[in-house]
Amino acid sequence: QVQLVESGGGLVQAGGSLRLSCAATGRTFSGYFMGWFRQAPGNEREFVARISGVGGRYYADSVKGRFTISRDNAKKMVYLQMDSLKHEDTAVYYCAANLGGGAYSGNYDYWGQGTQVTVSS
Repeated sequence: QVQLVESGGGLVQAGGSLRLSCAATGRTFSGYFMGWFRQAPGNEREFVARISGVGGRYYADSVKGRFTISRDNAKKMVYLQMDSLKHEDTAVYYCAANLGGGAYSGNYDYWGQGTQVTVSS
């Protein structure tokens, strides 16, 4: 069982940066793929980035080169560094975990409650 709690969202101007954090509980954290997803009003939840237990990273094209996902297995933390933010990055961001990775939200078993990111244009 894994419980996830996100933090770090807020209001930022376009071109600015934010760092999201996700704190996890569970004894086998390092064995999980960790993902970030986001959902804007009226839109479906979309994949942002994911990282394997040993640090393999995969990004959505829309954020590649601007966002960086990382993890600290000892602290059971996952981070999403977001730079060069755009208005269209505005959404609720969710941390998620599963054992198989991937970019499909339905494959993820555990979810946080989400944190709001608002980018003003």
